[in-house]
Amino acid sequence: MIEFKNVSFWYGEEDGFGIRNEEVLREVSLEIPPGKFMVLLGRNGSGKSTLAKHANGLLLPQSGEVIVDGMNTRDEESIWEIRRRVGLVFQNPDNQIIATTVEEDVAFGPENLGLPREEIIARVEEALDLVGMAEYRNKEPHLLSGGQKQRVAIAGVLAMHPEYLILDEATSMLDPEGKEELMKVILNLRGKIAILHITHNVEEATEADEVLVMDEGRIVAQGKPREIFSQVEEIENWGLELPQVTETALLVKKQFPYLFETLPLSPRELVEELCS
Repeated sequence: MIEFKNVSFWYGEEDGFGIRNEEVLREVSLEIPPGKFMVLLGRNGSGKSTLAKHANGLLLPQSGEVIVDGMNTRDEESIWEIRRRVGLVFQNPDNQIIATTVEEDVAFGPENLGLPREEIIARVEEALDLVGMAEYRNKEPHLLSGGQKQRVAIAGVLAMHPEYLILDEATSMLDPEGKEELMKVILNLRGKIAILHITHNVEEATEADEVLVMDEGRIVAQGKPREIFSQVEEIENWGLELPQVTETALLVKKQFPYLFETLPLSPRELVEELCS
């Protein structure tokens, strides 16, 4: 489990009068248990990316603690094991892809672990299969689409056999087709490892096990997708939008108030209610 315990963070140091820069994280407490698919929503500047970088020790709390499977990210002797267990994928896959072929890039992490060649080959095969990129193993990464590059970046992390996968706005630079490809990969990984998908796209949160909302450096809401998106007024206050299906249902409900006792999250739910 990854545990955030009253984590606060601000860039820079306090001055001589104890005055600090504006806090990016404000006493965040959060648990990411094994195997769960969680989505963290929030407007730009709410602190989501800063939180992601705390999950594997790229940033350390100014106050509070981050504990990964009992290991504190402040412990220098544990930091490499923490980073093996907590894989982090960023917005721009070009910042993570370093080799000249897809296969070589995915093998980079396991090679640095000093694994036997046979184990490295097996891990590369497994990771490429999981993200649907096995047929591109000999391709040069710069020839791939944005969605394909992002899948290669995820495969490189999966080859390290992490227990947790943190996706920091991994779909934000992709076109609709690329986003759809990547969400299929994420849903395919569901239940195999813990996933924290950080995004401001509410459509990507509707199938999560749990949704968190972050605003002004704080976790302001946590619950099942239906619980979160039923808070229509709060969603707007948090700088978010409702899923399109839910928005459509609200428009229909204005004309037919007896419909939608529970607001739908998927097209199937919307159609079933209308047909009934």
